[in-house]
Amino acid sequence: MTQALPATLIVIPCLNEAAHIGALLDRLRPSAARLGARIIVADGGSTDGTLAIVAGIAGKDSRVLLLHNKRRIQSAAINLAVATFGQGADYLIRIDAHGGYPDDYCERLVEEALATGADSVVVSMLTSGSGAVQKSAAAAQNSRLGTGGSRHRHLSSGEWVDHGHHALMRISAFGAVGGYDETFSHNEDAELDYRLKQAGYRIWLSGKTRMVYYPRASLKGLYVQYLGYGRGRARNVLKHRVIPKVRQMVPLLVFPVVLLASLSFLHWLAAVPLLLWASVCLGYGLWTAIRQRNADIALAGVSAMIMHLGWSVGFWLQLLGLGARRGVA
Repeated sequence: MTQALPATLIVIPCLNEAAHIGALLDRLRPSAARLGARIIVADGGSTDGTLAIVAGIAGKDSRVLLLHNKRRIQSAAINLAVATFGQGADYLIRIDAHGGYPDDYCERLVEEALATGADSVVVSMLTSGSGAVQKSAAAAQNSRLGTGGSRHRHLSSGEWVDHGHHALMRISAFGAVGGYDETFSHNEDAELDYRLKQAGYRIWLSGKTRMVYYPRASLKGLYVQYLGYGRGRARNVLKHRVIPKVRQMVPLLVFPVVLLASLSFLHWLAAVPLLLWASVCLGYGLWTAIRQRNADIALAGVSAMIMHLGWSVGFWLQLLGLGARRGVA
Protein backbone atom coordinates (compact mmCIF):
# COMPACT_ATOMS: atom_id res chain seq x y z
CA MET A 1 0.00 0.00 0.00
CA THR A 2 1.73 3.15 -1.22
CA GLN A 3 -0.85 5.73 -0.23
CA ALA A 4 -1.17 7.16 3.28
CA LEU A 5 -2.74 4.63 5.61
CA PRO A 6 -6.14 5.49 7.07
CA ALA A 7 -6.50 5.60 10.85
CA THR A 8 -7.75 2.22 12.03
CA LEU A 9 -9.27 0.89 15.25
CA ILE A 10 -9.03 -2.86 15.97
CA VAL A 11 -11.69 -4.10 18.40
CA ILE A 12 -11.88 -7.51 20.09
CA PRO A 13 -15.14 -8.27 21.96
CA CYS A 14 -14.13 -10.75 24.63
CA LEU A 15 -15.54 -12.90 27.45
CA ASN A 16 -13.56 -15.65 29.19
CA GLU A 17 -11.01 -16.20 26.42
CA ALA A 18 -7.90 -16.86 28.51
CA ALA A 19 -7.03 -19.82 26.29
CA HIS A 20 -6.88 -17.65 23.15
CA ILE A 21 -6.47 -13.95 23.93
CA GLY A 22 -2.71 -13.90 24.58
CA ALA A 23 -1.77 -15.61 21.32
CA LEU A 24 -4.34 -13.53 19.43
CA LEU A 25 -2.90 -10.25 20.69
CA ASP A 26 0.64 -11.40 19.88
CA ARG A 27 -0.51 -12.09 16.32
CA LEU A 28 -2.29 -8.73 15.93
CA ARG A 29 0.25 -6.42 17.54
CA PRO A 30 2.70 -6.39 14.58
CA SER A 31 -0.19 -5.49 12.23
CA ALA A 32 -1.31 -2.75 14.61
CA ALA A 33 2.20 -1.34 14.59
CA ARG A 34 2.40 -1.41 10.78
CA LEU A 35 -1.01 0.27 10.44
CA GLY A 36 -0.52 2.68 13.32
CA ALA A 37 -3.68 1.21 14.86
CA ARG A 38 -4.86 0.70 18.42
CA ILE A 39 -6.22 -2.62 19.69
CA ILE A 40 -9.18 -2.37 22.04
CA VAL A 41 -10.10 -5.49 24.02
CA ALA A 42 -13.71 -4.88 25.11
CA ASP A 43 -14.16 -7.41 27.91
CA GLY A 44 -17.61 -8.41 29.14
CA GLY A 45 -16.58 -9.42 32.67
CA SER A 46 -14.19 -12.34 32.27
CA THR A 47 -13.46 -14.46 35.34
CA ASP A 48 -10.98 -16.95 33.89
CA GLY A 49 -7.77 -14.90 33.88
CA THR A 50 -8.41 -13.06 30.61
CA LEU A 51 -8.21 -9.64 32.27
CA ALA A 52 -4.79 -10.33 33.78
CA ILE A 53 -3.43 -11.54 30.44
CA VAL A 54 -4.68 -8.45 28.60
CA ALA A 55 -3.48 -6.11 31.35
CA GLY A 56 -0.03 -7.68 31.23
CA ILE A 57 0.26 -7.20 27.47
CA ALA A 58 -1.17 -3.67 27.66
CA GLY A 59 1.50 -2.83 30.23
CA LYS A 60 4.17 -3.65 27.64
CA ASP A 61 2.42 -2.24 24.54
CA SER A 62 0.66 1.11 24.64
CA ARG A 63 -1.31 0.22 21.51
CA VAL A 64 -3.28 -2.41 23.47
CA LEU A 65 -6.08 -1.03 25.65
CA LEU A 66 -8.56 -2.80 27.93
CA LEU A 67 -12.16 -1.58 27.96
CA HIS A 68 -14.80 -2.92 30.36
CA ASN A 69 -18.08 -3.76 28.63
CA LYS A 70 -20.79 -3.84 31.31
CA ARG A 71 -23.42 -4.93 28.79
CA ARG A 72 -21.34 -8.11 28.14
CA ILE A 73 -22.67 -8.80 24.61
CA GLN A 74 -20.63 -8.26 21.44
CA SER A 75 -22.88 -5.63 19.86
CA ALA A 76 -22.47 -3.42 22.93
CA ALA A 77 -18.72 -4.06 23.01
CA ILE A 78 -18.18 -2.75 19.48
CA ASN A 79 -20.44 0.27 19.98
CA LEU A 80 -18.68 1.18 23.23
CA ALA A 81 -15.21 0.87 21.70
CA VAL A 82 -16.13 3.06 18.73
CA ALA A 83 -17.81 5.66 20.96
CA THR A 84 -14.80 5.74 23.32
CA PHE A 85 -11.87 5.51 20.92
CA GLY A 86 -13.25 5.91 17.40
CA GLN A 87 -12.96 9.67 17.01
CA GLY A 88 -10.56 10.44 14.18
CA ALA A 89 -10.46 6.83 12.98
CA ASP A 90 -11.46 5.93 9.42
CA TYR A 91 -11.94 2.18 9.77
CA LEU A 92 -13.08 -0.29 12.39
CA ILE A 93 -11.71 -3.84 12.26
CA ARG A 94 -13.68 -6.39 14.27
CA ILE A 95 -11.78 -9.41 15.56
CA ASP A 96 -13.44 -12.42 17.20
CA ALA A 97 -11.45 -13.71 20.17
CA HIS A 98 -12.44 -17.29 19.32
CA GLY A 99 -10.82 -17.27 15.89
CA GLY A 100 -7.58 -17.60 13.95
CA TYR A 101 -6.18 -15.03 11.51
CA PRO A 102 -3.35 -14.74 8.95
CA ASP A 103 -0.45 -12.50 9.98
CA ASP A 104 -1.40 -9.91 7.34
CA TYR A 105 -5.18 -10.07 7.96
CA CYS A 106 -5.66 -6.43 8.96
CA GLU A 107 -3.46 -5.08 6.18
CA ARG A 108 -5.32 -7.05 3.52
CA LEU A 109 -8.65 -5.72 4.79
CA VAL A 110 -7.48 -2.12 4.58
CA GLU A 111 -5.93 -2.78 1.18
CA GLU A 112 -9.22 -4.11 -0.23
CA ALA A 113 -11.24 -1.29 1.32
CA LEU A 114 -9.01 1.25 -0.42
CA ALA A 115 -8.98 -0.67 -3.71
CA THR A 116 -12.74 -1.26 -3.94
CA GLY A 117 -14.10 1.78 -2.13
CA ALA A 118 -16.26 -0.60 -0.08
CA ASP A 119 -17.93 0.69 3.06
CA SER A 120 -17.61 -2.74 4.62
CA VAL A 121 -15.24 -5.61 3.88
CA VAL A 122 -16.42 -9.01 5.09
CA VAL A 123 -14.54 -12.28 4.95
CA SER A 124 -15.03 -15.99 4.41
CA MET A 125 -15.23 -17.88 7.69
CA LEU A 126 -13.92 -21.43 7.61
CA THR A 127 -14.29 -23.63 10.67
CA SER A 128 -11.65 -25.86 12.21
CA GLY A 129 -11.51 -28.04 15.33
CA SER A 130 -9.17 -30.22 17.35
CA GLY A 131 -11.33 -32.75 19.24
CA ALA A 132 -13.84 -35.23 17.81
CA VAL A 133 -16.86 -33.01 18.58
CA GLN A 134 -15.14 -29.87 17.31
CA LYS A 135 -13.98 -31.55 14.12
CA SER A 136 -17.45 -32.88 13.41
CA ALA A 137 -19.01 -29.49 14.12
CA ALA A 138 -16.44 -27.87 11.83
CA ALA A 139 -17.23 -30.34 9.03
CA ALA A 140 -20.94 -29.57 9.40
CA GLN A 141 -20.40 -25.80 9.50
CA ASN A 142 -18.20 -25.91 6.40
CA SER A 143 -20.85 -27.81 4.45
CA ARG A 144 -24.01 -26.84 2.58
CA LEU A 145 -25.96 -29.19 4.84
CA GLY A 146 -24.93 -27.17 7.88
CA THR A 147 -25.00 -23.62 6.50
CA GLY A 148 -27.27 -23.81 3.45
CA GLY A 149 -24.61 -22.53 1.07
CA SER A 150 -24.06 -19.12 2.70
CA ARG A 151 -21.43 -17.35 0.58
CA HIS A 152 -19.12 -16.33 3.40
CA ARG A 153 -18.91 -19.96 4.60
CA HIS A 154 -16.87 -20.78 1.49
CA LEU A 155 -13.81 -19.27 -0.16
CA SER A 156 -14.43 -16.35 -2.51
CA SER A 157 -12.41 -14.66 -5.23
CA GLY A 158 -13.95 -11.31 -4.22
CA GLU A 159 -17.52 -10.12 -4.84
CA TRP A 160 -20.21 -7.68 -3.73
CA VAL A 161 -22.62 -9.29 -1.25
CA ASP A 162 -25.50 -8.50 1.08
CA HIS A 163 -23.92 -10.07 4.16
CA GLY A 164 -20.77 -11.74 5.40
CA HIS A 165 -18.62 -12.30 8.47
CA HIS A 166 -17.83 -8.83 9.78
CA ALA A 167 -14.21 -7.78 9.44
CA LEU A 168 -13.74 -4.10 8.45
CA MET A 169 -16.19 -1.21 8.31
CA ARG A 170 -15.94 2.47 7.51
CA ILE A 171 -16.66 4.18 10.84
CA SER A 172 -18.62 6.95 9.14
CA ALA A 173 -20.99 4.33 7.66
CA PHE A 174 -21.16 2.48 10.97
CA GLY A 175 -22.16 5.68 12.75
CA ALA A 176 -24.57 6.83 10.03
CA VAL A 177 -26.78 3.74 10.49
CA GLY A 178 -26.51 3.80 14.28
CA GLY A 179 -23.99 1.02 14.88
CA TYR A 180 -25.05 -2.39 16.15
CA ASP A 181 -28.50 -2.85 17.64
CA GLU A 182 -27.69 -3.70 21.27
CA THR A 183 -30.97 -5.53 21.74
CA PHE A 184 -29.41 -8.29 19.59
CA SER A 185 -27.16 -10.78 21.37
CA HIS A 186 -26.91 -12.88 18.17
CA ASN A 187 -27.24 -12.10 14.45
CA GLU A 188 -26.35 -8.46 15.11
CA ASP A 189 -24.02 -8.55 12.10
CA ALA A 190 -26.73 -9.57 9.62
CA GLU A 191 -29.09 -7.00 11.11
CA LEU A 192 -26.52 -4.23 10.67
CA ASP A 193 -25.73 -5.37 7.12
CA TYR A 194 -29.43 -5.05 6.27
CA ARG A 195 -29.43 -1.42 7.43
CA LEU A 196 -26.18 -0.71 5.61
CA LYS A 197 -27.61 -2.02 2.33
CA GLN A 198 -30.87 -0.13 2.84
CA ALA A 199 -28.88 3.07 3.33
CA GLY A 200 -26.96 2.51 0.08
CA TYR A 201 -23.63 1.36 1.52
CA ARG A 202 -21.65 -1.39 -0.24
CA ILE A 203 -20.33 -4.65 1.23
CA TRP A 204 -17.37 -6.47 -0.33
CA LEU A 205 -16.55 -10.13 0.38
CA SER A 206 -12.78 -10.40 0.45
CA GLY A 207 -10.92 -12.62 -1.96
CA LYS A 208 -7.54 -11.92 -0.35
CA THR A 209 -7.96 -13.01 3.25
CA ARG A 210 -10.19 -15.07 5.53
CA MET A 211 -10.52 -16.14 9.15
CA VAL A 212 -10.82 -19.50 10.88
CA TYR A 213 -13.44 -20.04 13.56
CA TYR A 214 -13.13 -22.64 16.33
CA PRO A 215 -16.58 -24.14 17.09
CA ARG A 216 -18.02 -25.18 20.44
CA ALA A 217 -16.36 -28.25 21.91
CA SER A 218 -19.59 -29.84 23.18
CA LEU A 219 -22.91 -30.69 21.57
CA LYS A 220 -24.71 -28.79 24.34
CA GLY A 221 -22.65 -25.68 23.63
CA LEU A 222 -23.33 -26.05 19.91
CA TYR A 223 -27.08 -26.32 20.54
CA VAL A 224 -27.16 -23.25 22.80
CA GLN A 225 -25.15 -21.28 20.22
CA TYR A 226 -27.57 -22.10 17.40
CA LEU A 227 -30.56 -21.53 19.65
CA GLY A 228 -29.27 -17.96 19.95
CA TYR A 229 -28.66 -17.71 16.20
CA GLY A 230 -32.24 -18.77 15.54
CA ARG A 231 -33.58 -16.20 17.98
CA GLY A 232 -31.44 -13.52 16.38
CA ARG A 233 -32.64 -14.35 12.88
CA ALA A 234 -36.27 -14.26 14.04
CA ARG A 235 -35.72 -10.87 15.66
CA ASN A 236 -34.24 -9.63 12.39
CA VAL A 237 -37.30 -10.90 10.48
CA LEU A 238 -39.67 -9.24 12.96
CA LYS A 239 -37.78 -5.94 13.07
CA HIS A 240 -37.40 -5.45 9.31
CA ARG A 241 -40.36 -7.52 8.07
CA VAL A 242 -38.10 -9.49 5.74
CA ILE A 243 -38.91 -12.96 4.43
CA PRO A 244 -36.29 -15.62 5.30
CA LYS A 245 -34.32 -17.02 2.38
CA VAL A 246 -35.05 -20.54 1.12
CA ARG A 247 -31.89 -21.91 2.78
CA GLN A 248 -33.18 -20.50 6.07
CA MET A 249 -36.74 -21.73 5.62
CA VAL A 250 -35.73 -25.38 5.27
CA PRO A 251 -34.28 -25.76 8.81
CA LEU A 252 -37.30 -23.88 10.15
CA LEU A 253 -39.26 -27.07 9.48
CA VAL A 254 -37.12 -29.11 11.89
CA PHE A 255 -38.85 -28.11 15.14
CA PRO A 256 -42.34 -28.71 13.68
CA VAL A 257 -41.11 -32.07 12.37
CA VAL A 258 -39.87 -33.03 15.85
CA LEU A 259 -43.20 -32.00 17.36
CA LEU A 260 -45.04 -33.99 14.71
CA ALA A 261 -42.98 -37.08 15.54
CA SER A 262 -44.21 -36.87 19.14
CA LEU A 263 -47.61 -37.88 17.73
CA SER A 264 -46.26 -41.08 16.20
CA PHE A 265 -48.02 -43.08 18.92
CA LEU A 266 -51.23 -42.10 17.11
CA HIS A 267 -49.91 -43.10 13.69
CA TRP A 268 -46.47 -44.17 12.56
CA LEU A 269 -46.55 -41.79 9.56
CA ALA A 270 -46.05 -38.89 11.96
CA ALA A 271 -42.46 -40.04 12.47
CA VAL A 272 -41.60 -40.31 8.77
CA PRO A 273 -40.43 -36.67 8.23
CA LEU A 274 -38.19 -36.91 11.31
CA LEU A 275 -36.69 -40.19 10.12
CA LEU A 276 -36.05 -38.75 6.65
CA TRP A 277 -34.29 -35.69 8.09
CA ALA A 278 -32.19 -37.81 10.46
CA SER A 279 -31.29 -40.21 7.66
CA VAL A 280 -30.10 -37.40 5.40
CA CYS A 281 -27.99 -35.81 8.14
CA LEU A 282 -26.46 -39.01 9.49
CA GLY A 283 -25.89 -40.34 5.99
CA TYR A 284 -24.12 -37.11 5.07
CA GLY A 285 -21.83 -37.45 8.08
CA LEU A 286 -20.85 -41.01 7.25
CA TRP A 287 -20.40 -40.21 3.54
CA THR A 288 -18.19 -37.23 4.38
CA ALA A 289 -16.05 -39.29 6.75
CA ILE A 290 -15.61 -42.04 4.13
CA ARG A 291 -14.93 -39.61 1.28
CA GLN A 292 -12.32 -37.73 3.30
CA ARG A 293 -11.03 -40.91 4.96
CA ASN A 294 -11.37 -39.21 8.32
CA ALA A 295 -13.24 -41.11 11.04
CA ASP A 296 -13.02 -38.05 13.32
CA ILE A 297 -15.79 -36.31 11.37
CA ALA A 298 -18.27 -39.20 11.30
CA LEU A 299 -20.41 -37.22 13.76
CA ALA A 300 -20.79 -34.32 11.31
CA GLY A 301 -24.37 -35.41 10.66
CA VAL A 302 -25.15 -35.34 14.38
CA SER A 303 -23.64 -31.85 14.61
CA ALA A 304 -25.76 -30.73 11.65
CA MET A 305 -28.87 -32.07 13.37
CA ILE A 306 -28.00 -30.19 16.58
CA MET A 307 -27.44 -27.00 14.57
CA HIS A 308 -30.72 -27.36 12.65
CA LEU A 309 -32.72 -28.14 15.78
CA GLY A 310 -31.23 -25.33 17.87
CA TRP A 311 -31.72 -22.80 15.06
CA SER A 312 -35.30 -23.91 14.43
CA VAL A 313 -36.29 -23.99 18.12
CA GLY A 314 -34.74 -20.56 18.71
CA PHE A 315 -36.46 -19.05 15.68
CA TRP A 316 -39.92 -20.36 16.60
CA LEU A 317 -39.61 -19.45 20.28
CA GLN A 318 -38.62 -15.89 19.38
CA LEU A 319 -41.27 -15.62 16.68
CA LEU A 320 -43.95 -16.74 19.12
CA GLY A 321 -42.59 -14.61 21.97
CA LEU A 322 -41.79 -17.62 24.18
CA GLY A 323 -38.88 -18.04 26.58
CA ALA A 324 -36.17 -15.65 27.69
CA ARG A 325 -33.60 -14.28 25.25
CA ARG A 326 -30.08 -15.59 25.79
CA GLY A 327 -27.99 -12.76 27.20
CA VAL A 328 -24.52 -13.42 25.87
CA ALA A 329 -23.40 -14.12 22.30
